[in-house]
Amino acid sequence: MGLSERERAIIDFERSWWTEAGPKEVAIRTRFELSATRYYQLLGALIDSADAAEYDPLVVRRLRRVRDRRRRARYEGRSAGEPPVR
Repeated sequence: MGLSERERAIIDFERSWWTEAGPKEVAIRTRFELSATRYYQLLGALIDSADAAEYDPLVVRRLRRVRDRRRRARYEGRSAGEPPVR
């Protein structure tokens, strides 16, 4: 089915959002007219799609790794920035 223009724009934004001035949440609201919560819901579903992985595999893999690291940290009861306990 392919990605919509909005979905491609979200992936493109994730590739380079840090180059924009100001907080990411403000850029999300301005560019996509979405709350940060809704944006991250859409992004979470988007990075699970094969079409997104085909469009930009590097960005999608990076976002999946970040998501998985945060999930593991929540499960283990620690901050995502802390090293795992061995």
